[in-house]
Amino acid sequence: MTKEIAVIPGDGIGPEVIREGLKVLRAAEDSVSGFSMETEEFPFGSDHYLETDELVPEEGLDRLSEKDAIYLGALGDPRVETGILEQGILLKLRFYFDQYVNLRPIKLYPNVSCPLADKGPEDIDFYVVRENTEDFYAALGGRAQEGRTEEILEITRSIYEAKFDLDIEVDGDELAYQIGLISRKGAERAIEFAFDLVERENRERLTSVDKANVLSDAYGLWREVFENVSEKYPDIETEFSFVDAITMWFVKNPEWYEVVVTPNMFGDIITDLGAMIQGGLGIAPGGNINPEGVSMFEPIHGSAPKHAGKNEADPLATILAGGMMLRELDEEEVADRIEQAVYEVLEEGNVRTYDLGGDSSTSEVGDAIAEKVREI
Repeated sequence: MTKEIAVIPGDGIGPEVIREGLKVLRAAEDSVSGFSMETEEFPFGSDHYLETDELVPEEGLDRLSEKDAIYLGALGDPRVETGILEQGILLKLRFYFDQYVNLRPIKLYPNVSCPLADKGPEDIDFYVVRENTEDFYAALGGRAQEGRTEEILEITRSIYEAKFDLDIEVDGDELAYQIGLISRKGAERAIEFAFDLVERENRERLTSVDKANVLSDAYGLWREVFENVSEKYPDIETEFSFVDAITMWFVKNPEWYEVVVTPNMFGDIITDLGAMIQGGLGIAPGGNINPEGVSMFEPIHGSAPKHAGKNEADPLATILAGGMMLRELDEEEVADRIEQAVYEVLEEGNVRTYDLGGDSSTSEVGDAIAEKVREI
């Protein structure tokens, strides 16, 4: 069956890296019997917003809903206030399509420099499953409005006095608040995805991340759900780790980890650390996944406006994100071929962009991966 792919090139280097990702996907289409795809490009990004004052219209959401997956380049533009594109496009798509898992493979490829001494590809090969729609990203917050500051400060004072038996002074002329939300259903479905991933990838251990020792209400529920779900998977080893501890152990003993599952905010933080220990943002793909709906795949790097149009950005993260997309669409053979092509090109070491110590262009890397896909 032909896969229907929505393509959003986006901003900055997005169109350049997406071009190479599609080049590799087309090479796979030519090489693997039975695999075919149709793509449709959507203009959503800074140029479209500045021209039309429109982010993602309802008509656009309806058309995206008809696709099997979304392939995204990057979002962000210095001409647009920070947060507008990210919240109005990226987060809107995540929430609209209920992409409740953010999946990040943390994998060090051959001939890629790792900042950790004496660590190689055999040491860094794990997944982070990040719950993707709740926690502090549920957009529950605000600032004290004029005339209500004293009321909110009084509430804050009352909370401190009731919880800690402290008589404190809370003063100031402005107050901001953000509420973190963990639901039983939201935690359960992300954690179940992580357990299923352990089984699918033939791993043995699942590590759950929280901060239940301090934020005991929200993350205590997360920990409780994890324990309940684990009972359905008696053959999988489990453990808990506080988020501050796991940042240390990612650096000291990354080889310990196989699959990690984490609430939204902590996952956002530790996956960037994961990107660095696997060799940098240029090689780090990600997927925003709804297993029963439309998922979206992207490189985790930003739009890097200063590199746009120079044909120098690393397309590997985008190419690998394309492979992740096809794996989620049950095109295992195609996904394996793309990942193997990336592995072999990096192992040969002849073609690589500046971030990996080379001088190859974006398009030269795409050409090399596409050629390797056809050879395999």
